[in-house]
Amino acid sequence: MSDRLVVIGANAGGMSAASVVRRRCSATEKEILVFELGHYTSYSGCGIPYYVSGLIPEVDDLVVRRPADFAKRDIQVHLAHEVVEIDTAAQVIKLRDLSQGTENSVSFDQLLIATGSRPVRPPIPGIDAENVLGVHTLDDGHRLRRFAGKGAEVVVVGGGYIGLEMAEAYVEQGCHVTLIEAAEQPMGTLDPDMGARVATALERVGVQFHRNTSVEGFVLGQDGCVREVTTSAGSFPADVVVLGMGSRPNTRLARAAGIEVGETGGIVVDAHMQTCVPGIWAAGDCVQSVHRVTGRPIVIGLGTHANKQGRVAGINISGGDAVFSGVLGTAISRICSVEVARTGLTEREADKAGLSYTALTTISRSRPEYFPGADEIVVKTVAEKPTGRLLGAQIVGCAGSGKRIDVFATALWNEMTVGEIAQMDLSYAPPFSPVWDPVAIAARRASERLS
Repeated sequence: MSDRLVVIGANAGGMSAASVVRRRCSATEKEILVFELGHYTSYSGCGIPYYVSGLIPEVDDLVVRRPADFAKRDIQVHLAHEVVEIDTAAQVIKLRDLSQGTENSVSFDQLLIATGSRPVRPPIPGIDAENVLGVHTLDDGHRLRRFAGKGAEVVVVGGGYIGLEMAEAYVEQGCHVTLIEAAEQPMGTLDPDMGARVATALERVGVQFHRNTSVEGFVLGQDGCVREVTTSAGSFPADVVVLGMGSRPNTRLARAAGIEVGETGGIVVDAHMQTCVPGIWAAGDCVQSVHRVTGRPIVIGLGTHANKQGRVAGINISGGDAVFSGVLGTAISRICSVEVARTGLTEREADKAGLSYTALTTISRSRPEYFPGADEIVVKTVAEKPTGRLLGAQIVGCAGSGKRIDVFATALWNEMTVGEIAQMDLSYAPPFSPVWDPVAIAARRASERLS
């Protein structure tokens, strides 16, 4: 007789785990049931801004696998089902079928919690209007695209990755975009000096950027939609308001069930992705991870981590032995032609971790001066004193700059020094790089400062 794996959440973490379990266990060995609150499985939420911009023609193009695809592999997916309670002692979940309005209970032998994250929606008057939208689900994408008309007034609240990408999306559609940011600079995951370069890029493409500005309320029209956003810097017209204020782990079910949640707000799991309750696992944006540089717990919600964590959980659920090795916070974005990337620690984060370091910013070129298309790349490195161990890196630059962060991420993963990075055998040809790649230049100068 097979035992039963129940998965809560049908996106990256949950479906990666379910797929791995099925590859390793037949349907006679393990039954797999998946319950999803929304209307899609295995979709790319990161692609929503590019659907809104028109670069991706159809929202369905962002769906990687559908319930029918999983059914062929004996994975039963139930959409529009809300899990309302986990009873760890009885090994039962209670759920609500939203399409039928009925409630039911399902037993499990093993349970994977992959509930993802919830977007931040502060209690501002008018925030529940239908044209105040987050960027979280494909249903959000549908609604956001409706407002992408030429000349539309768009107010984006929050200058992080999502805010930046949505500003770009609406600029590409010919909209008038105002970006409201409570901090001094956009991209709070960068150091302020690098964030200032992002602010310049925003303004260069026509985004009205307002720093040190807080949203105070929304003025509704007769149709109940927001027509004006009031802030500490004045009021701005709006046809749509996009909330890009970040997200938090969705741990409501886990907390209520007595499953340990850490100080970061994420579910506590070990390296095997198991919670404090035997037989219950968790993966994706709802869990906390270990930062490989500081060794401290951290929540970083990215699909890259969710897929890897789901795979690790799936191997272990099916009797294997795999570990998730931690995170560095490697991320990349862009605003039109300007690319932005980071990995490891910023100066602020190194200070918080109590590390002694030196930080150095270098400006170089993407290609040799003589080659067409050569443009500026700004690279900032943070290195430990006196060892020279790389602690982090940030990049703001032209097209082709951002993915260079992966060289730093690889070096960081392997605890290399900036001196060692400067000696790495990196590729060279004039269409791609100068003889001294910007990565090597930045590492060499950081090493020279430490010597």
